[in-house]
Amino acid sequence: MKTVPFGSTTAPAVIAGMMRIDDKDDAHIRTLYRAARDAGIDFFDHADIYGGSMHHCETRFADALQLSSAERDEIVLQTKCGIVPAQGMFDFSYEHITAQVEGSLRALRTDRIDVLLLHRPDALVEPDEVARAFDELEASGKVKAFGVSNHTPRQIDLLRTAVRQPLVANQLQLSITHAPIIAQPVAANMAGSDQSIVRDGGGIVEYCRINGITIQAWSPFQGGFFTGVFLGNPEYAELNAVIDRLAASYDVTPIAIATAWITRHPAKMQVVLGTTTPQRVQDAAAGADVELTRAEWYELFRAGGHLLP
Repeated sequence: MKTVPFGSTTAPAVIAGMMRIDDKDDAHIRTLYRAARDAGIDFFDHADIYGGSMHHCETRFADALQLSSAERDEIVLQTKCGIVPAQGMFDFSYEHITAQVEGSLRALRTDRIDVLLLHRPDALVEPDEVARAFDELEASGKVKAFGVSNHTPRQIDLLRTAVRQPLVANQLQLSITHAPIIAQPVAANMAGSDQSIVRDGGGIVEYCRINGITIQAWSPFQGGFFTGVFLGNPEYAELNAVIDRLAASYDVTPIAIATAWITRHPAKMQVVLGTTTPQRVQDAAAGADVELTRAEWYELFRAGGHLLP
């Protein structure tokens, strides 16, 4: 498994997302975990809201695996906080962040969270409160590293006015077909093209590269915002034809090519898998070691529906 820079260390280019394990039995979760480990994935992504109730998927993960302290030391546990579904709001207050970390520690049966991400931007954020929470959690050893999810450059800059810890990751939606963070700059200043419209402040990929923030691509196989996968989807016939040809050329599965398109980018991103099928985890992970040529990468970009002026 190829690794990418991650804060002061490195991490696998593909990580296992645990959002959909809520209805899986213990045996399935153990098989999924072992498939990930066998594929070179030692990084597991959670969030406090996954599973329909607070800390449900975190609890399922810990209950099923019953990790020894030695095996816990072999893996990276990342979780997220800040969304409050029961009240229909986001909350980056000191009280909420610290309380949710305590809940995640209990659910995951661990003494520390390796990476904590702020899930979706809180419009009412007070950077000083975030900084207070981060300082306390770091000093106590309960959280080792910090980051964000779905944040724009200016939102990160605002946090950095008070937060002193490096923000090591930004989890953003990205796939071949849902790629505004890459496609928009390619069509910059093209009047009349929707692709050229600057969203979310623009330049998030470049911002993260400049500031040493690892982009984690979520929904890497989704056609759009939870609209279904593009792989094998007749609505994306041209794209799948290219993917299938490249998969045959590299002797991998189509999901590996979809993974490789993201890991080929020089930003050295991580792909966050959402599948709970062990074989698909292994097939996708194989894509991290496929080095697409520049011509192949751009062919997929065009076939994904993006304008190349």
